[in-house]
Amino acid sequence: MIVSQPAAFGYTISPMLDPTFVRDHLDIVREKLSQRHMRMDAELDALAALDAERRTQIPAVEDLKRQQNAAGDEVARAKKAGQDASHLFAANKARGQEIKLLETRLEELEERRKNILLTIPNLPHETVPVGASAADNVEVRRWGAPPTFDFAPKAHFDIAVALGILDFERAARMSGARFSVLMGAGARLMRGLIDFMLDLHTREHGYVEVDAPFLVNAASLQGTGNLPKFEADLFKIAGDWDLYLIPTAEVPLTNLHRGEILDGRQLPIRYTGYTPCFRSEAGSYGQDVRGLIRQHQFHKVEMVKFTTPEQSFDELESMVANGEEVLTRLGLPFRTVLLCTGDMGFASAKTYDIEVWLPSQNTYREISSCSNTMAFQARRANIKYRPDGTGKAEYVHTLNGSGLAVGRTALAIIENYQQQDGSIVIPEALRSYVGGLEKITRP
Repeated sequence: MIVSQPAAFGYTISPMLDPTFVRDHLDIVREKLSQRHMRMDAELDALAALDAERRTQIPAVEDLKRQQNAAGDEVARAKKAGQDASHLFAANKARGQEIKLLETRLEELEERRKNILLTIPNLPHETVPVGASAADNVEVRRWGAPPTFDFAPKAHFDIAVALGILDFERAARMSGARFSVLMGAGARLMRGLIDFMLDLHTREHGYVEVDAPFLVNAASLQGTGNLPKFEADLFKIAGDWDLYLIPTAEVPLTNLHRGEILDGRQLPIRYTGYTPCFRSEAGSYGQDVRGLIRQHQFHKVEMVKFTTPEQSFDELESMVANGEEVLTRLGLPFRTVLLCTGDMGFASAKTYDIEVWLPSQNTYREISSCSNTMAFQARRANIKYRPDGTGKAEYVHTLNGSGLAVGRTALAIIENYQQQDGSIVIPEALRSYVGGLEKITRP
């Protein structure tokens, strides 16, 4: 096993999931999946059967290869003695064919085992509360008091459309439902937020800015856990291209080091980057399909870290603090919650959500999700490090988080800073990023 964060079971856990770990600790894997409210008994039973067959096939192949090597020496002796070796050649040929058949079967077993492992989610860390849904998430802290209004606060889409800075009808004409066009001060607000977030993370939080591709191949999405399980939520390029539009910058930023061995003395490595994000949002419904909450295309600034196992949970806490700092600078009330086992993402071992206050809904809504995947993504993407720059390579831990979702930050500003006359006050920290604009008013 690779060294990782101490677990409650008296040893360390290093998912995705290590096949040896799954084989030797099926009871723990079943228990952890049940905490996620998932039953994968058929998959785990299939894994056990495949592994049992594999463990019988491997020594059989090795034994046949030993026989083949010994037979080669016997052929050489027979030739030297002038004896007929045709029967030895025939036996060798038959044995070679048997070895080839067994090796082909081993490749099939390994491929089937890999495909099943790719569908099994990460195991929750011991510090994650056990629960069934978002109702069981644990609030960690709150910042800021929700604003009070002497009028009925409106939703962001009503305010922004009335101001002429947001247009859904023209976007639908071009692209269909759940797209938007931002115009004038609305577009400037979005661009200013992106620059504000990137400057904060690079100048004060120690991240390196990355301008990454918006299209990635299937291997990259498999590395982060988006494939094969969540293909329905992705937009694939038509034709012979093995390319998908990214659902988040987490994918290209994490895959920057796919297949590499990093120098442990340089860890942690911290990256941030802005990208548009593209998601089909299959199955989403209700109030979120109206406005900017849940769209097929949206903007996000992402944070990604590569750390040692010993650093990763401290780095998770600092990542959450980095996301929170964006909201405190903008004066937006928020709360931070620790997700329970039943509400976590597929690749996550531990996740905090930062939720911003939305007056129109009289509640907090997610604006950032910060996760430690431990070695789960690193195993899938084969990202390792050497602790002292030399020696045995181990899997890194990878972390990711929104820093922040730009559209949701914009709508939070629109709603929290709305005025009775329909205008929007720009937070002071953001004004230099929007050309000194202090208020968005009707044309």
